[in-house]
Order: sequence, then structure tokens, then C-alpha cells
Amino acid sequence: MVLENYKDLKNSEKQEVASYFNGTGFERWNRIYSDTDDVNKVQKNIRIGHQKTVDDVLVWIKDSNLIEQSSFCDAGCGVGSLSIPLALMGAGSIAASDISESMVNETRLRAEKIGIDMSKMKFNISDLENLQGSFHTVICLDVFIHYPQKAAEDMVRHLCSLAEERLIVSFAPYTPFLALLKTIGQFFPGPSKTTRAYILREKGIVQAAETSGFSVLRRKLNQAPFYYSQLIEFRRSND
Repeated sequence: MVLENYKDLKNSEKQEVASYFNGTGFERWNRIYSDTDDVNKVQKNIRIGHQKTVDDVLVWIKDSNLIEQSSFCDAGCGVGSLSIPLALMGAGSIAASDISESMVNETRLRAEKIGIDMSKMKFNISDLENLQGSFHTVICLDVFIHYPQKAAEDMVRHLCSLAEERLIVSFAPYTPFLALLKTIGQFFPGPSKTTRAYILREKGIVQAAETSGFSVLRRKLNQAPFYYSQLIEFRRSND
């Protein structure tokens, strides 16, 4: 499926993201999302912030009391920070996908290492716009940072088309303060990230979901130094 506004993203940029997360980026982020102490202060704070976001999602899912009957799509699974806890909670099935083959392989290795029932997990190397299928819940955490506003809104509409009941997303929210930090190069330091980073206006993300028949159920802003993430849960409207 070709999404109209995604054409704004050059193929070279997407290839840059894939190359980064299959090489230097994989080594860096695999280390950040692990228990190692071999991280700098910025990376440690990113780890703490991202874990807050993951923990909130797990609580929201647990509150629904439907986890064992539900299918999940972890769109942009990274090294399994969400997919693996979901499996341990007894999720009916999990489709874990990422643009990076290295990330997907690491998720699989981590899951196998702790004895997760692999029959309930499916792995796919894919960018967001080429994801297919139908899932009770689609989750996309901290991936929209690679998409400018219009493309991110297209991604929301596409993910809504895959979600039967619920979509949960997180993104770096636009504020004048964060825009200033990004402009002067302090929001995403070079040593921690080398691909382009986009901050997004929440209004556009919400409107994209609403035009797809979803409404906001709840939201939460998580932050740590060098980590800002707006988390929103959408539910399909009944009307």
C-alpha cells in the first residue's frame, strides 16, 4: 500500500534509517534497551523514559482484561521491549515487526532465551506503510520520530486500518520549547542518535485517528532528560 503523503519522505531517508538500525544504530539501541551499565547519561535517561512508556502501555492493556483473547501488532518492535512483556502476560498472539532485520532477530533471540512460547509470535521485517493484517490492538511506540507531520498522520490512518478495536501510539510532541531545543541541537544529541528526528503536533495525530473512526480514550506524557513522548490510546468509535 502506497500512502500519498509518505512520498514526502525520500527513499534515501528510509534507507538511511534501515541502514542505521542494522548497523551502528542497532549496536547502540540494543545496548540502551538492555541491563548493561555501558551507557552514558543521555542513553540511560532515554532508557528510563522509554521504559515508562512501555510500562504504561502494559498497564492499559492489563486493565482491558482481554489480553489472552487478543491479537497484537507491535509495529516497530525494536529489540522486543514491548513484545516480550506482552508474551509473558499471556497475549493471544503477537506480530512483531521492524524495518531493521537486526532488531527483529534480536527480539526473536531474546524471546527464545527466556522460553517464550514462539508459536504465539510472528516476526516480520517491514516498514510501517507496508504492514498488513488485522489485529485487535496495534501499538506503535516511539517510531513516528522518523516521520514528518503529514507522513506520520498517514501512518496513523494506515495503522487504524489494521486495528479492529484499539490503536496505541507514542511520539515526540511539538512544543515551542522542544522545537527550540531541537533547533539548537540539544534535544537529540549526536552521540545518541544520527538519523533525522521529527517532533509532531498532537492535533494532527488525533485528527488522523478520528477520521479513521477512532477516538481518544486516554493519554499521558512521559519525559526524562532527552526523552519526551506523548502516549495516546485510541479506541474505535461505536457510532
